[in-house]
Amino acid sequence: MTTVVVIGDVGGCSAELARVLEPLVGVPDTVVIQVGDLVDRGPDTPGVLRMVGQRLVEGAPRRIQLLGNHEAPYVGGEPFWPQPLSEPDARLLETWWLTERLRVAAAVRTGGGEDFLVTHAGLSPAVWRDLGEPVTAATAAELLNTRPEPLLWGYGGPLWVEPPELYGGWLAGWMPFSQIHGHSAIVSYEHESWMCEERIRQRSTVDWVARRTQTRVGGGRFIAVDPKHGRTGAVRWSPLVIENAELLV
Repeated sequence: MTTVVVIGDVGGCSAELARVLEPLVGVPDTVVIQVGDLVDRGPDTPGVLRMVGQRLVEGAPRRIQLLGNHEAPYVGGEPFWPQPLSEPDARLLETWWLTERLRVAAAVRTGGGEDFLVTHAGLSPAVWRDLGEPVTAATAAELLNTRPEPLLWGYGGPLWVEPPELYGGWLAGWMPFSQIHGHSAIVSYEHESWMCEERIRQRSTVDWVARRTQTRVGGGRFIAVDPKHGRTGAVRWSPLVIENAELLV
């Protein structure tokens, strides 16, 4: 068993990432999963990439780096952000993708036996069906890590789908496993207000300090971990820590 630390979107905010990662350096039996969107918007994207590059080669804690939609244009997706990365930073992301240091998904089992698929934006029912309707989080992660194009780059895919569409789709049926994702949120942490329809709000709870939400759907739940750092970084937030966990993929 191990401790899994799931870090939400960073968006170029190196100081906020360092605050979370530094206490974990050298800590055994710990796995750090970062859900993507390391780059853009914040003040220090190069610093974030240097920090992550160093952590990827260290022995402890083990690190799993997922792909976000902001990294996607540099590894095969369409450009969309008006301010491109520098050529060295773009080449670094491409190298990580080619050497499989960037992944699409991971799967984690809690000590209580709950299985979570971890992706950047979440797995919608439509993409789940396109994958062949996998019944376990581990199988779904394995299939996503084969990089099935064009599912990765589409706006309803696991790098792009928005929470209202994602949650609403699964509310119509049964979700075979729980999910952890970043990318967006159903609340405004800055204004401590909700930004979703009532049927989703009724199923959701929010931790305003940690900047996380939980939404229950048939068969499982969603945990959204994007802290919405914006251009300057969140004043307060914390990663999701899962004790006594098992890394499935």
